[in-house]
Amino acid sequence: MFVDEVDIHVIAGSGGNGCLSFRREKYVPRGGPDGGDGGHGGSVYVKAAPTRNTLIDFRYHPEFKARRGQHGEGSNRTGKTARPLEIAVPVGTLVYESDGEGRKLIADLTAPGQRVLVARGGRGGRGNARFVSSTNRAPRRTEPGEPGEEKRLHLELKLLADVGLVGFPNAGKSTLIAAISAARPKIGDYPFTTLVPNLGVVALDGDRSFVVADVPGLIKGAHEGHGLGDQFLRHVERTKVLVHLVDVSGASGRDPEKDFETIEEELRRFGHGLAGKPQIVAASKIDALGDRDGLARLERRVRGMGRPLLHVSGVTGAGLPELLEAAWHQVAAARAADPPEVSDPDEDTVDLITPARTRHEA
Repeated sequence: MFVDEVDIHVIAGSGGNGCLSFRREKYVPRGGPDGGDGGHGGSVYVKAAPTRNTLIDFRYHPEFKARRGQHGEGSNRTGKTARPLEIAVPVGTLVYESDGEGRKLIADLTAPGQRVLVARGGRGGRGNARFVSSTNRAPRRTEPGEPGEEKRLHLELKLLADVGLVGFPNAGKSTLIAAISAARPKIGDYPFTTLVPNLGVVALDGDRSFVVADVPGLIKGAHEGHGLGDQFLRHVERTKVLVHLVDVSGASGRDPEKDFETIEEELRRFGHGLAGKPQIVAASKIDALGDRDGLARLERRVRGMGRPLLHVSGVTGAGLPELLEAAWHQVAAARAADPPEVSDPDEDTVDLITPARTRHEA
């Protein structure tokens, strides 16, 4: 099951209590107070991990709690500060803080290793040695540790891919991604065979590669949620290039030009910049071409918009090298215009947790 939205509950660790203690040794008169401070509680971070690709585990393990700080001890010994707790999520996850009035975006984790503080650990309380003064040589005052922050978060995953495949159901998207990558999506001769997005890595010569996303087929009204609708349209928001597959085999009984115009309208009405992305139109299933007049009308329509139209077949491999080269040139241009940010590695020692480890507490 592919899950791309989930709510979780995070609790940072509380600080340790300050210690009430006096030094009492046989040959040390008036040893005085020596209660140490409590350690700080562990903070909670959310971190993008390339080993994760879905949020499904959070459905069954929605609560995470960091360790509390250790209490202070005598002989001025400070309690140990708890290690931060990191929750691993897929790259491309948006982190929102939920409250009674709505949601506030905290971070958009678009690169492996990125992390964000979502709940700060409580400060450790002070021991009685902290309260010594000229007028109070034997204080019996201490402080309890502060509680850690508690937050309710909403996680939303938007897949990160260079190329997004869009088109009507049974346009040949799954067959194409299986032919050009190691992805093995479900392929069938009926609508909505693909129910979840699929990712595949395309490797070209010269150490060139890019990631392709195959999303479930779109229909008229998809921007309003019809069919699988906007549930998966958001997964192509981050793509650099769109490959629009149009079935020209005639098996669907639809007109290729009408199909093209319908999907274009859905992309435009969904918004989020989809209609303005670089796009390559591919006449799919060219090996089973039925109505040549329909193909001719599609060619005139697409080329009249100044876009390339390629003839491809995921079954025979016809036109795939040309399609991949065209997609690569578009991807390379987009990467050059928007180079990725490189974050500094974080050297902190942390507890890295995945939903398989449900709770981590003292």
